[in-house]
Amino acid sequence: MKLAHLADLHLGFRQFDRQTPKGTNQREADVAEVFRRAVDDLLEQKPELIVIAGDLFHSVRPTNAAILFCFRQLHRLRTGLPQTPIVIIAGEHDTPRSTETGTILRLYEALGVEVAVEEARRIVLPQLDCAVLAVPHQALLKAERPALRPEPGGPTRNVLLTHGVHGGLGETRGTMEYGGAVLSREILAPEKWDYIALGHYHTAQSIAANAWYSGSLEYLPPNPWGQLQDEAEIKKAKQSGKGYLLVELPGARVTFRPVAPVRRHIDLPFIQAAGLNAKELDAQIAQRVAAAKIDDQIVRLLAWDVDRATARDLDHAAIRAFKARALNFHLDLRRPESQRASASPGAGGGRRQTLTETVREFLGRRPLDAELNRDTFVTMGVEYLEAAARSDEAAGDSR
Repeated sequence: MKLAHLADLHLGFRQFDRQTPKGTNQREADVAEVFRRAVDDLLEQKPELIVIAGDLFHSVRPTNAAILFCFRQLHRLRTGLPQTPIVIIAGEHDTPRSTETGTILRLYEALGVEVAVEEARRIVLPQLDCAVLAVPHQALLKAERPALRPEPGGPTRNVLLTHGVHGGLGETRGTMEYGGAVLSREILAPEKWDYIALGHYHTAQSIAANAWYSGSLEYLPPNPWGQLQDEAEIKKAKQSGKGYLLVELPGARVTFRPVAPVRRHIDLPFIQAAGLNAKELDAQIAQRVAAAKIDDQIVRLLAWDVDRATARDLDHAAIRAFKARALNFHLDLRRPESQRASASPGAGGGRRQTLTETVREFLGRRPLDAELNRDTFVTMGVEYLEAAARSDEAAGDSR
């Protein structure tokens, strides 16, 4: 039996201010497009079972466009693979915070999709001699957590589908989302299952030979730059980039199916700016940009040990020009140790994040309703923080 494992699609995710010619947020369109490409590949690969391990949507209240787009893609799968069951569980992003809110996921039951939102469901598929224990995020948070074990005397093949945090993953670079249900090898018991399909961690990664995170289909918060670094460390597992997993059962032979991105995330070589004046730093920034194709891409350039005076005197017209060329150009200026406001650990060479950086990352990954613009939300949060810091500095000067 061939199983396809996807997770963390985050349809409806919005980022940056760029719009498509049709007026859609460009990143929302990118996220939708990679799912469409994944569906194209699924139709070619013809798996006998498709599971989606949570966070189908980025918000419990996605946009109408995201809801309709998802319906059309799932309809393509149901039409093109009419004998292939599809099982979806809710992750923390698409789990209602109150019982009154309801969930859009149940809409897709009209297509014949099996959905688990709050309670664990055991779905028996006699035609495949298989049972799927579908355990959504909410079920893992209950005081009486369901036993994650196959039922004795059932079908030959048993699959566990769930969404949570396996200890240790993503801690170094902050690439595991905040707020997930905690899982462990003892809780999951891989030896009891033919395969465990996990969601929540956005990089494809095994925690046992038959237990995998498929990762997301796009580079999404938290810390997409750290996800690139995580991927570089696990290249020996023969997967890089984004995609989904094909699994042959029995035996859990896993194949990573890459899905081509719409655009690249480019992390330019960092600059060590200690001792550089503004003109010298301008020259190094221009040099880094000239060596890469940044047009319409998502770009970060990290510069260490840039003091406030140097940052103020940079050629901001040139920086604005870089920002106009890229979909997003983030010049990440890190203050010298003496000017840092926080000792929080952060990604990148063992350096420590400033309080502003910590707040920006936290707000960047906090679940939001689809109608809220994340860039505006993050910018306002950082501005409030920095205004408070300036107020404190002024009060200190007056004393």
